[in-house]
Amino acid sequence: MVELKTPGEIEAMAAAGAVVARALTAVRDAADVGVRLVDLDEVARGVLKDAGAASPFLGYQPSFANSPYPGVVCLSVNDAVLHGIPSRYALQDGDLLSVDCGATLDGWTGDAAISFCVGRTGEQDARLLERTAAALQAGIDAAVPGARVGDVSAAVGAVARTAGYGLSTDFGGHGVGHTMHEDPHIANDGRAGRGLRLRAGLTIAIEPWFLAGGVNAYRVDDDGWTLRSTDGSRGAHFEHTIAVTEDGPRILTR
Repeated sequence: MVELKTPGEIEAMAAAGAVVARALTAVRDAADVGVRLVDLDEVARGVLKDAGAASPFLGYQPSFANSPYPGVVCLSVNDAVLHGIPSRYALQDGDLLSVDCGATLDGWTGDAAISFCVGRTGEQDARLLERTAAALQAGIDAAVPGARVGDVSAAVGAVARTAGYGLSTDFGGHGVGHTMHEDPHIANDGRAGRGLRLRAGLTIAIEPWFLAGGVNAYRVDDDGWTLRSTDGSRGAHFEHTIAVTEDGPRILTR
């Protein structure tokens, strides 16, 4: 069921989104050569605690997972692109790190992700990061009243195809509200003019993730969570929670 939010409820979601934004900023500031992923998870936990917010990630176990998620952020390095579990891996110069974070505050949830390189950023990584971020913006720009879900999906997918990157529709954007994953599903590719019509009050997460090698396939690690490219190429992941409004899309996790 798709639930439309009132202006007051959107403001409450923006408060949760602000916590997510602070957590992502804190993790990015702390990410450096030699820093372990578990330490970055602790940084995010501190931000959530200070804000009085809970993590929708911690203990989450969807149908595809064989165990509850153990962290408050997903930390995916290099050829891992989604759902990476915080481990004792120490970041190295040039690593591409994707950070996905959520926060629930006063019963409302925000969800967002960023990707960046630790230390040096190579030319190919810079292009991958720029194009994935551009796809997120293209999807946001398409999320206006009267448009359809397929318009958002098509806008994201067009950027990947033009750049020659791999993408998958298995995991993508979704509704957000009282919980982290609600209807509708927002695939990262699709046909314009198809799907649910967008209305003011709809709150969704748009989250492109692209694979640099151009292969659409991925594999799942033995941990049951981490998604990696099958060809070993690097991945990037960006996400914002937005509200569809009569004045245009409003980013709630900026």
